[in-house]
Amino acid sequence: MIFPRRTEERKVRVFSLSPTFIDQFVGKQPKWGPVGYLTYKRTYARVKEDNTTEEFWETCKRVVEGVYNIQKIHCRTYLLPWNEQKAQLSAQEMYQRMWDFKWTPPGRGLWAMGTDMIHLKGSACLNNCAFVSTQDIDTDFSAPFTFLMDMSMLGVGVGGDTKGAGKVKLQRPKVSDKPYVVEDSREGWVDLVKTVLNSFVGKGYYPKEIDYSQVRPKGTPIVGFGGIASGYEPLKEMIDSISKILMPTEEYSKITSGQIVDVFNYIGKCVVAGGVRRTAEIMFGEMEDDEFMTLKQDKDALYDRRWASNNSIYGKVGMDYTRVAELLSTNGEPGIVWLDNMREYSRMADPKTYKDMRAMGSNPCSEQTLESFELCCLVETFPAHHDDLEDYKQTLKYAYLYAKTVTLVPTHDMRTNAVMQRNRRIGCSQSGIIQAINKLGRREYLNWCDSGYTHIQDLDHQYSEWLCIPKSVKTTSVKPSGTVSLLCGATPGIHYPHSEYYIRNIRLPSTSPLIQACQNANYKLEQDAYDKSSMVVSIPIQEENFQKCKDDVSIWEQFANASDLQKHWADNQVSITVTFTKDEKKDIKGCLEHFETTLKSVSLLPLADSDHQYVQAPYIKITKAEYDEMTKGLLPLDLSDKNTHDVNAEDKFCDGDSCTI
Repeated sequence: MIFPRRTEERKVRVFSLSPTFIDQFVGKQPKWGPVGYLTYKRTYARVKEDNTTEEFWETCKRVVEGVYNIQKIHCRTYLLPWNEQKAQLSAQEMYQRMWDFKWTPPGRGLWAMGTDMIHLKGSACLNNCAFVSTQDIDTDFSAPFTFLMDMSMLGVGVGGDTKGAGKVKLQRPKVSDKPYVVEDSREGWVDLVKTVLNSFVGKGYYPKEIDYSQVRPKGTPIVGFGGIASGYEPLKEMIDSISKILMPTEEYSKITSGQIVDVFNYIGKCVVAGGVRRTAEIMFGEMEDDEFMTLKQDKDALYDRRWASNNSIYGKVGMDYTRVAELLSTNGEPGIVWLDNMREYSRMADPKTYKDMRAMGSNPCSEQTLESFELCCLVETFPAHHDDLEDYKQTLKYAYLYAKTVTLVPTHDMRTNAVMQRNRRIGCSQSGIIQAINKLGRREYLNWCDSGYTHIQDLDHQYSEWLCIPKSVKTTSVKPSGTVSLLCGATPGIHYPHSEYYIRNIRLPSTSPLIQACQNANYKLEQDAYDKSSMVVSIPIQEENFQKCKDDVSIWEQFANASDLQKHWADNQVSITVTFTKDEKKDIKGCLEHFETTLKSVSLLPLADSDHQYVQAPYIKITKAEYDEMTKGLLPLDLSDKNTHDVNAEDKFCDGDSCTI
């Protein structure tokens, strides 16, 4: 249940870690990755009452207490057994393993778990991504678009499809003379979108005058989820653009796949500009749909709104990949999902289970199989940070518990709850996979995957019975990761490191107190060449357990890695963006044909010819001598007793650069 607003905070906080246990961590720092502390303080450390930001021991405390608080309230609500002493010991081990970076919540969990927002607004802000189908727009035209708007404004990345193309007739809307006053809330923005969209299918009236005066002014802080208000302009621009796109040239016209994608894209564009800096979209279509396949060839439309989604097609085992390979070789799109594989299989090494026959697509980074209106909750583990399998299996217990616990709190959307509370889908993921392979060897690592997957199924049986909820339809995935992996210096997801020695450039507002701290620690700082209001700090990094970088790995090896993880670990999906050189373009078709029966999804991207396509690139390869020179005289970063939070840096969305807009 979503708990009613309380006047006393203690009524929604019923579990606390022992103060004696917490005292061991006060004033200490974990083993950060090279850019970990800087990333954490900028992105995930919440501002406290004294206007300083959390330290990691406080974030761990908030997250872990939040998890066990949800469990305890669930048990109290349904009169289930609860052992306080056992829970305390369990919570302490979860805390220790999070502190040691053996597991972490996703970025959204680091930011939101343990806050009152979860109980007052529901769990959408803890879930990473979603999917919604347009298949039924002839029944409820506005539903998929308003779902996208609603969830995107909560920071959830959303996938969609074009299955509604041709299903409804668009008409010139009837106009109402009554002014429409936009309420200054997420719900108010969504309701305006609903009103406008429905008017184009003969449901209600298009408001002749839209009053935006109640929308908070540009620059106003957004309480709760964070960010800065944009004013009404992005909303007005979106409404005007959608209205223009949907207005039929004749009395009636059937909606096209291009119009569906454009509405999705205009909403994404609005959300990015509307006070939440990042969101994510993916759109799925059919290869036979020429309009969909050529959407991004219209450069004016691309720069206006169609940049806002990655586009993929539904693939079929046995199909002719010639056209897809040609398109991929030039611009990296479309990606491919094999929906039949997603529906019929859990892990691809196991017999067909047909568990997911209701599935319609995936989230923007494509690590989760999803039904329409379904959200997904992810959690991250780092196998390379373990020395033996039994230790890793113990970490999996607490990673699993985090994700499963999130499913105990419903969202504010009844349609979503109807799916999620039946499926209880979670995504126990891994990062630093290449580091783990280098450390353990491929055979032993895949043995860890097999044993770990089996262990999670045992845990799901045990804890689902205790909590009296359904077992999870699927439990494991490989997400792309991103800034979360930076915290502990892990390579993101299944991807290879940039090189053995490289510079990681991080952009910061010129007004950020992090700037002075970086200067005091002797890091190189430059003004951002593209944004004069920002500075770029350059962090030299040496990759541990290094064997190969992304330039050393063939397209075939990358496909094989994804296939191995889809066989031995992920019953949802493996998120991978396979990079390829000019000489490997000829291999794309062969790779798709060879791996079509062992993968559920894949995207591809041409490998850049040089790190220096533009100045101050995020990653720049350097030599050992350059690394040694840059690290001379570096001092530890002192970020204590400061408000270091960047309101534009919250990692609230899918965690991979490839699926973020």
